[in-house]
Amino acid sequence: MCSIAFRLLVFVSCIVSVSQAQTIQVGQSALEEWIRRSDLKDSTGDGAGLLIRPVTQLKASDYDSLLSRFSGGASANRYPIFNGKGTVRLLPASFQQQYNSHHSYGWNDGSLFPAKGYQLRASAGIAASYGILSVQFQPEFVYAANPSFKGFSPYHSDSTWYYYYQFQNDIDMPERFGNGALTRMFPGQSSVRLNYKGMSLGISSENLWWGPGYRNSLLMSNTAPGFYHLSFNSTRPHKTFLGKFEWQLIAGKLENSGILPVDTSRRLNGQPLYEPKKNSDRYINAVVITWQPKWIRGLHLGFARSFFQYSDNIPGGLNGYLPVFSAFFKGNARDEMSFGRDQLLSLFFRWKFPKEQMEIYGEWGRNDHSGNLSDLLMEPEHSRAYILGFRKLFKLRKDRELEFFTELTQLETPPTKLVRALQPWYAHYQVQHGYTNRGQVLGAGIGPGSNSQTIGVNWIDKQVNKTGVSLERIVRNNDFYFLAFSGSGDYRSHWVDIGLTGTRSWVKNRIMYTANLSLIRSLNYQWKNGRNDAANDPYRSNVNHMQVGLTVGYLF
Repeated sequence: MCSIAFRLLVFVSCIVSVSQAQTIQVGQSALEEWIRRSDLKDSTGDGAGLLIRPVTQLKASDYDSLLSRFSGGASANRYPIFNGKGTVRLLPASFQQQYNSHHSYGWNDGSLFPAKGYQLRASAGIAASYGILSVQFQPEFVYAANPSFKGFSPYHSDSTWYYYYQFQNDIDMPERFGNGALTRMFPGQSSVRLNYKGMSLGISSENLWWGPGYRNSLLMSNTAPGFYHLSFNSTRPHKTFLGKFEWQLIAGKLENSGILPVDTSRRLNGQPLYEPKKNSDRYINAVVITWQPKWIRGLHLGFARSFFQYSDNIPGGLNGYLPVFSAFFKGNARDEMSFGRDQLLSLFFRWKFPKEQMEIYGEWGRNDHSGNLSDLLMEPEHSRAYILGFRKLFKLRKDRELEFFTELTQLETPPTKLVRALQPWYAHYQVQHGYTNRGQVLGAGIGPGSNSQTIGVNWIDKQVNKTGVSLERIVRNNDFYFLAFSGSGDYRSHWVDIGLTGTRSWVKNRIMYTANLSLIRSLNYQWKNGRNDAANDPYRSNVNHMQVGLTVGYLF
């Protein structure tokens, strides 16, 4: 499953025969939002829950119809090959630009770096089919200027740096990705699959999104670049006597950033604060299953579980390569200790009401096993995180709608940390790179220990053109704050971002535009801790920040 094998497989498959299945990739927000709004109005109950993404369109005619409706014209770029037994088509090409004025900001942007300054991503590709074989080849080129910026303050005390490294030693989340400009080529949203009767088996580097959230997802989002993974998944809901089921099972490789934390020479009482991480990539095994009960129209329930560990420490057998099917309670935790692995688990729901054109959703997760059933019943909140959301459409007049939305995400660890060992979400003391890929978390992009609240409205015109405004509050890594600064007694020392964002997306002449402008006020940036000399510390202050983005895509 190495990258060389993946590229060779893509190359050979493109020469021999190419496929009928295409996906609406995670991150094409205008297309995804259009699909979800359309699903919200669907009263038949036949649609998928949209809780497992990317959205797959097995029939090329369905894909054509979607792009035709979205672009306002005929979609005619699907060409027959091999005497009409196969097809090949060009995928939407996109050019995305982003600029951060003061420091790194933003998430749910895949292969883009968390960096200050200007960066761009260019993507294009093809999808083709022959029989049950499908190939999608859509690489991504990324450039980031990556200038320096003021990060964690060197004026902090040694004890504060001690807590900073307690966190950095258990996760791979660089403050800045090296020195100077970055140029990278990623495999992007590429895959090779065998598709049969609503099921698919293949290898992919696509971004994944599991769960009902818009801004965050506890286990799988597109905050980090996509990673190489084997996948066995459904491509449509499968009907049973209990209702409809969808699923995805993956096994993949997570890569390290190779970037050290800042100031690794720091010491406390003569002992180095930084602990070097193991030089090994990581193995991930994860599964998600969703269920639409036949007795409750519009309700979708889901379960997800993910294990990760260093690749050179995988035991043999089913429990080694497919631990997602192991016991839910860890008991004496011998397996987790000896294998050096950790798990995350979540339960979620999405309940849509087509008559009211409204949905409510939520996700609850744990960053660890419960020891046993008694432990779960006594402290279900231990290591928990959750997401709650609401969205509703209001009809204004013909072809125009108002969309109201709100979402709350809580990753800060609960009070059980006062009486039992507990680590922040996505961090792990044995797998020291944590639940990350290439230096960014796989789950909720606000990051470990953080909380967010979002509220906003969108004006929808002709189903596809959108103008929106949202207000968002983010509390940055409260887990670190309470460790490092609670002794000061200064409740004003949290780092809080208040962001006002305007967005606009529209389609004209088959060109899709998406623009955004965010104005952010960072209160106590990098945790001003109330020291007497804080006013003389240029690294800690209230700062104003701006993020500007523009994406232009051509719908072939």
